[in-house]
Amino acid sequence: MKIRATAVTMTAVCAAALVLSGCTAGGGESSDGEGITFWVQEDLPDRVAATEDIVAAFSEESGVEVEVVSVAEDQFAQLITSAAAAGDLPDVIGGISLPQVRTLSANELIDTDAVASVIESLDASTFSEKALELTADGDTQLAVPSESWLQMLYYRTDLFEAAGLDAPDTYDKMLESAQALNTPDMAGFVGATAPGDAFTEQTFEQVALGNDCQLVNSDGEIELDSSQCVEAFEVYGDLVTNYSVPGAQDVDTTRATYFAGDAAMFIWSSFVLDEMAGLREDAKPTCPECVDNPAFLAENTGVVTSIEGPESAGPAQFGEITSWTVTAGANAEDSAAFIEYMMGDGYEPWIAIAPEGKVPVRFGTTDEPTLYSDLWATLPAGVDTKAPLSDFYAPEVLEAVAAGPENIARWAIPQGQGDLLGALQGEQPVAEAVSEVAQGGDAAQAATTAAEAARSVQESIQ
Repeated sequence: MKIRATAVTMTAVCAAALVLSGCTAGGGESSDGEGITFWVQEDLPDRVAATEDIVAAFSEESGVEVEVVSVAEDQFAQLITSAAAAGDLPDVIGGISLPQVRTLSANELIDTDAVASVIESLDASTFSEKALELTADGDTQLAVPSESWLQMLYYRTDLFEAAGLDAPDTYDKMLESAQALNTPDMAGFVGATAPGDAFTEQTFEQVALGNDCQLVNSDGEIELDSSQCVEAFEVYGDLVTNYSVPGAQDVDTTRATYFAGDAAMFIWSSFVLDEMAGLREDAKPTCPECVDNPAFLAENTGVVTSIEGPESAGPAQFGEITSWTVTAGANAEDSAAFIEYMMGDGYEPWIAIAPEGKVPVRFGTTDEPTLYSDLWATLPAGVDTKAPLSDFYAPEVLEAVAAGPENIARWAIPQGQGDLLGALQGEQPVAEAVSEVAQGGDAAQAATTAAEAARSVQESIQ
């Protein structure tokens, strides 16, 4: 059957004009009254093309026509709002984040019965329990969790071994290691500090979760000024003021510093794994040892998925789970069949699109419980050069990444405050607080300021 790919720019135009002109932006049904419309939250041409190939295989097998609509992440909220107002929602949405799932649910835009049927058909026991928990509202499943990317602490195993240091998996070990390895030529640690930057908030959240610092408590009350959060700000401030490099740091500079061999530790997402292995020309490691061996850093880097503070409530790490869902009023039968295919026969090629950032949260099948998690490490990664991550990283590194989804924790979502988390992305009070402590500001005051700003945002959306 025919696959129609719709560019996001045309989607935006049509969505905005729908009410006035009646143009179709890819919702509900296709023009011949059959099939489904699928929004994929991805706009990189190579990834969209790979997705279309998988969808084409489903259509050929099932006879169901699928219209593929590429939607950029930063346009999703506007487009879904326009489509909902016009009564022209897509049938299936893929690649949506945890906050986006909660927003769809809050606006009653999910066919939870269809989602439940997919989970039942695929067998819930084949999924990460944590992934199912984070994509559910009590006993009601809101989405079918597909894959995750993880935020991790990366560290130079060669330097740690030479200095007799343990893996930096606690606040104390991080500080001890940063101090021991910090020299005029080497930063002990580099982490994001740029104000107003989501990456700064994500980096800090990774550290904060390890000390049970929460955005809100079980009653939905802001907790950023709790003793756990103040301590997290203190530790992060100590790291970036005493053992890091000067200036505001962001997603690019932190990676560049570590890739140059100028830092012993840094925090980044799992999307860096292929780049660190030298598989992407525009983001290659530049350390002295990397000249002769582009994979030097990959071979000499360990990962810590969960950093524990003194107030730790157990292993926890920042990460994102992306999911599939069926919208309210969709062609439920064909939509469910499509998601089942994408999580079954289509799952391997789907996670193969970018395995460094698509860690499977469906580990296998009923008959082969570790099929997909075992397969993940062998899939070719990279952009300009393709090779399995297992060619570069020690088995224990990839095992830690593969197991990471079980410990994913996120602010606000478990407490039913996913809308608040999304609303804070515009204000970024936590990133502002991190920037303040990075410049020597008082941690308690920074935490108080962040908490007050979060309370103001919370009041505005209630």
